[in-house]
Amino acid sequence: MSEIFERQDIRALGSNLELLAQQVVEGFIVGLHRSPFHGFSVEFAEHRLYNSGESTRNIDWKVYGRTDKLFVKRFEEETNLRCQIVVDASSTMYYPWDEKQPDKFKYKNKFCFAAQSAAVLMNALKRQRDAFGLTLFDNEIQINTSAKSSTVHYRLLLSHLIQRIENPQLNRTTDLATSLHQVADAIHRRSLVVIFTDVMEQPDKAEDLFAALQHLRYAKHEVILFHVTDKSKELDFEFENRPYVFVDMESGEQIRLQPSQVKEYYVKQVTAFTEQLKLRCLQYKIDFVEADINKGFTQILQTWMVKRAKMG
Repeated sequence: MSEIFERQDIRALGSNLELLAQQVVEGFIVGLHRSPFHGFSVEFAEHRLYNSGESTRNIDWKVYGRTDKLFVKRFEEETNLRCQIVVDASSTMYYPWDEKQPDKFKYKNKFCFAAQSAAVLMNALKRQRDAFGLTLFDNEIQINTSAKSSTVHYRLLLSHLIQRIENPQLNRTTDLATSLHQVADAIHRRSLVVIFTDVMEQPDKAEDLFAALQHLRYAKHEVILFHVTDKSKELDFEFENRPYVFVDMESGEQIRLQPSQVKEYYVKQVTAFTEQLKLRCLQYKIDFVEADINKGFTQILQTWMVKRAKMG
C-alpha cells in the first residue's frame, strides 16, 4: 500500500511525534474513502454507528444515502470518552538495540513504535474531542496523567514520550501486572484502556498478569492490548545460523549460542504463551492485537476505530 500511514519512511520522523501523528491520521482518514471502512471518514467525529435494537429516531438518513451505512448523530455528552494509553517502557521495549551504535535503532525499536502509535491515537482522540491520559511504566509507574483533551495536554504527553525515545532506560525490569492493577484503580470507571507492551513476563508471573487484565474488565473498562514485537526475531526466531551473543536487556546477562540449537524449543514456548494470552483475552472480552513493529500504523488505527464506533 502506498498510503502515508503504511509507508515505512514515515517512522523516520522518529521523535517528531506531532508531525508524524498528524500525517498518519490525515493519511488514514483519506485512505478510508478507498477502504471497506468507507463512510467513517466523513462522519469521523460527529456520528457513531447505529446499534441494532435502538431507536431509529436519530438515524441520519442523509449520511445513509451517501455511505449506505446507518449512523446516529452523536450528542455532545456522547463525545466524552476517556482513554488511558498505557505504554511499557521497560528495557526489553528498546529492542532491537546495538550497544556499540546506540543511535542505530533509536527510531526502529519497539518502544519508539509504541510511542509513535500512542501519539497517533492521541491525535485521533483529540480530533474526536475525547479525553486521553498517559501511563508509562517499567518496574513501577513512572508517568501517570489524568485524561484531558486540550492541545496543551496533548503536547505535554508527547514530550513525555519524546523524552523516553531519546533517552533509553536500560537495565530496567518490568512489572506489568502491578502497573495494570494500579491503572485499573486510578482511572475513571468505564474508560478505554489501550496497552502497548511486549508482554515479556516471567512464566511464573503469567497468572498475575491475567488477574490484572481481569481487574481492568471488572472495573468496567474496555481494553485493547497491543502485543508489540519484532515478529521475525522475537516470535519466529529468524536469525542467520551463526554464533550470536544474546543479551538480556533487563539484567545484562549474556549467552553465546547458535540459533539452530534453541529455535524449535524457543518458538514452541513463545507460541504456547502467546496462545494462552490470546485465550485469556478472548475470555475477558479484551481485544488482543499483534502489533509487529515492521508493519505500518493501520493495525493500530483500525482496531481503535472499530472499538470507538462500538462504544458510541
